[in-house]
Amino acid sequence: MPRPQRAPSILFAALLGCASTAPATDSFERVMDREVDGVRYRYQLEVPSSAERPDPGWPLLIFLHGSGERGSDLALVATHGPPKLVGEVPELESCVLAAPQCPEDQWWRVSTLSALVEELAARPDVDPDRIYLTGLSMGGYGTWDLLAALPDRFAAAIPICGGGETARVWPEQANGFELDELLKAKHVPLRVFHGSDDPVIPVEESRLLVEALQAAGADVELTVYPGVGHDSWTRTYADPELFTWLFAQSR
Repeated sequence: MPRPQRAPSILFAALLGCASTAPATDSFERVMDREVDGVRYRYQLEVPSSAERPDPGWPLLIFLHGSGERGSDLALVATHGPPKLVGEVPELESCVLAAPQCPEDQWWRVSTLSALVEELAARPDVDPDRIYLTGLSMGGYGTWDLLAALPDRFAAAIPICGGGETARVWPEQANGFELDELLKAKHVPLRVFHGSDDPVIPVEESRLLVEALQAAGADVELTVYPGVGHDSWTRTYADPELFTWLFAQSR
């Protein structure tokens, strides 16, 4: 899948040796402090290199990958989405970015994810009023799940080609999602994306949740890409205005 190209001016400066070669973020591999429901997620953590962080802290973006990136190789979490774009999207160089990895053959567990979110929110370098959430496919489901579980934690969220109750698509994979719980997060601004021709997760799964939130008065918008299949994330994350909108939100 092609990566978005750097701006020509940046490339030109780099070729002339005018651009700094120092990384804008420091990368770490971490593991949750405690095990929750038999799981302790490992996660990739990107932290701005600058010693002068803003007061009260950096914004935090949590990214949930899809089913194809499960396993024990943490590098897989950078296959798609924000971790792949570090160094190319300016906003990602001025935030703490956390990308957990779901173990192979498992689904995102909202109890374990909730514990991870609270662990990350307690970091002294994180602004608790600017915590954002995004995910694609299986991670899109995880995003909706976390919004329902922690309706007062996030400043904004971007679910991509996901849904609510997994049993609607996979009868054997029920996650206990409750729409009434999600509606408690109606104050959280949301931008939702899905392909019209998604053969894995029908666009109706996003539309059902968006319409319920809109009826409740939420600030939520659904973008449906005509003729696009399951991969609606590449086009979504390639839009620089999306990150501008996201990081402008505050709880």
